[in-house]
Amino acid sequence: MTGAGPFSWKAGGCHCGAVRFEAALPEAIEAQDCNCSICARTGFIHIIVPESRFRLLAGADRLTSYTFNTATARHLFCSVCGVKSFYRPRSNPDGWSVNARCLDDLDSLSITITPFDGRDWERHGADLAHLSEEAPSSKEAL
Repeated sequence: MTGAGPFSWKAGGCHCGAVRFEAALPEAIEAQDCNCSICARTGFIHIIVPESRFRLLAGADRLTSYTFNTATARHLFCSVCGVKSFYRPRSNPDGWSVNARCLDDLDSLSITITPFDGRDWERHGADLAHLSEEAPSSKEAL
């Protein structure tokens, strides 16, 4: 689970606006800066949330998918502008990883960014599994 409640829905999207989403986030957020090959190249800052705390508002028809290696992670990009606002991560296939840099009002959140060693994913991937778990009272808070 990322942070603790109460949660509020925060909007975000890609550069061109074709893809829009919301994630229910606490005011204080734990985010990860991964150094794996794809995250390091794209500057993705991970905020991992459970399925219930993510909703795609617009642009499902504009998303294109990219997979590599085990093909477990489903990297989703806007087919218009190329931005990856969120994706289904290998570490948390039951949740979503939202790019903190794609949130509309990042300044309203208190984000602590910690490094994550994705280059040695096999050793560290399980360290993120808890982030997509439901908090005991998170569904009621939404």
